[in-house]
Amino acid sequence: MSQRRASCTCGQLRVECKGDPVRVSMCHCFACQQRTGSVYGVQARFRRADITAIEGRSTKFIRKGDESGNSTTFHFCPECGSTVYYESPNDPDLVAITVGTLMDPSFPAPSISVYEERSHAWAVPRGIPLEHMD
Repeated sequence: MSQRRASCTCGQLRVECKGDPVRVSMCHCFACQQRTGSVYGVQARFRRADITAIEGRSTKFIRKGDESGNSTTFHFCPECGSTVYYESPNDPDLVAITVGTLMDPSFPAPSISVYEERSHAWAVPRGIPLEHMD
């Protein structure tokens, strides 16, 4: 079983997990664009039972989804500002880890893409099914 370690830029906030993600997704919503400073966010959801350690201090930011109204708690490093993971009360058994913090070029590609109607024309993924958000 594979061990994975995610870390913020300065290394102060870390998450360790085992196994494979339940889902890897790409989100083009404006909130993810603002949060990442990029044109989309990519996250891997792991079973909470597979999270083996969360170390370091995090600052939390709670955001409500613009369509669903569901809240998500983002955990980012108070030193360097990197978002490392997030949680949602609607999926209490899952923890989402931002894929870039895993620093693994061989990490599985997203299999789901959401909010493509908000994507930059040049950033639309090819071959990833669109998941309708209710």
